[in-house]
Amino acid sequence: MPTFGDLFTDLRGEDRTLRVSYHPDRGAVVLSLWSGTMCRGSFRMPADDVDRLVALLTSVGTAADGGDAAGPGTAVVEGAAPAPEASVERTGDISGTARRMALPTLPAPRVA
Repeated sequence: MPTFGDLFTDLRGEDRTLRVSYHPDRGAVVLSLWSGTMCRGSFRMPADDVDRLVALLTSVGTAADGGDAAGPGTAVVEGAAPAPEASVERTGDISGTARRMALPTLPAPRVA
């Protein structure tokens, strides 16, 4: 188990979490979805793609704070009509903060 990562709780509760862990030996960041103690799915992201993900999440945070929602990679053309606002259905309070901590160390399974 890596020693660097973070844990985020789902707005829906029910012991749902997202675990993010960095594996420098593999050059990967793993995003895994958990329900209690069971992993329901995972995604291995190349470490080179992390900056792009951070840029997207930063844009989302800026838009949520009432800032510019255009985001990275979008250009504003002078004299062009503004694009219509997309409607977003908010399903819960997204104002909470994540906590940064070391992930728990789990015992390695023993094979006979």
